Amino acid sequence: MSEGALRIVVLGAGRIGSLHAEIVAHETPGAELAGVSDVAPAAAATLGQRLSVPVITLEDALSRSDVDAVAVCTSTDTHVDAIIRIARAGKAIFCEKPISLDLARVDAALAVVEECGVPFMVGFNRRFDPSHAAVREAVRAGEVGEVHVVRITSRDPAPPPLEYIKVSGGIFLDMTVHDFDMARFLTGSEVVEVFAQAATRVDPAIGESGDFDTVVVNLRHADGALSVIDNSRRAVYGYDQRVEVFGSRGVAASENWRTNSAVTMGESGGTSAPLQNFFLERYRQSYQREWRSFVDAVTSGSPLPVTGADGRAPLVLGIAARMSVETRRAVAVEEVT
Repeated sequence: MSEGALRIVVLGAGRIGSLHAEIVAHETPGAELAGVSDVAPAAAATLGQRLSVPVITLEDALSRSDVDAVAVCTSTDTHVDAIIRIARAGKAIFCEKPISLDLARVDAALAVVEECGVPFMVGFNRRFDPSHAAVREAVRAGEVGEVHVVRITSRDPAPPPLEYIKVSGGIFLDMTVHDFDMARFLTGSEVVEVFAQAATRVDPAIGESGDFDTVVVNLRHADGALSVIDNSRRAVYGYDQRVEVFGSRGVAASENWRTNSAVTMGESGGTSAPLQNFFLERYRQSYQREWRSFVDAVTSGSPLPVTGADGRAPLVLGIAARMSVETRRAVAVEEVT
């Protein structure tokens, strides 16, 4: 590792790559944005100019001794090849979720990461949301007692473009995958069984593409706890993100974030501000905390908070959920792994 700040190159100058680059450049103590890269030269040039950093190829990043880490924020189908190359160059790796939509490819990438012994972290940013993390800490501290039921609601304000849905891997691997990770994170217990139901209630075109826009998933954990996830591609009132853990001693929950906290009350009732309307608003702080955690862990040599195994497990659950819908039965996780 070079002296001083951890020098990071971000691959991908799209929406999520640009967000990560901005946070590394301006909001992450101990980090320095060493460059940006994208297969679209114009996008890379625009982002590089905006952040006052050079445009750099992956080949150059891997050959430079003053580059310590690479963030893989490109399209999902390119992740595994990039991970393998970066690992073999001895650089630390941050990879946006998912590692891949193909379980065998995930395993191939993780095998190389383990062989090379490089730090590797998957970008499940919701773990770092202060509200969700506080629920996890309450569970860990025993404040809710033995966990009985976890409820996770995740509803988008509007569906993504149909062109994206067709290549996303489907709702279970694109959207619910975050909630599968949250169920494991909140309980601290692995999932052993998945039962999912799915429907098209928002846009018939989504169903015609072979996907769903409305799902409910029931999970059974190894310790006996049950998790219930509900997803919708469209919530007309805003970005709906809530979790609740109910147990033998009480309950811990995180509620939605609003555009402001003002409440007005009068004779005819009351009003409050609308929900935040996009994940970049709702989870900006979690992305900041995620990067600080990555930099601190790589710099200190301590364990990464979201491992390759954490990246693999939600993919397995997503595959099991799709199998459950298709077979109309509960699917044991061991059937997929």
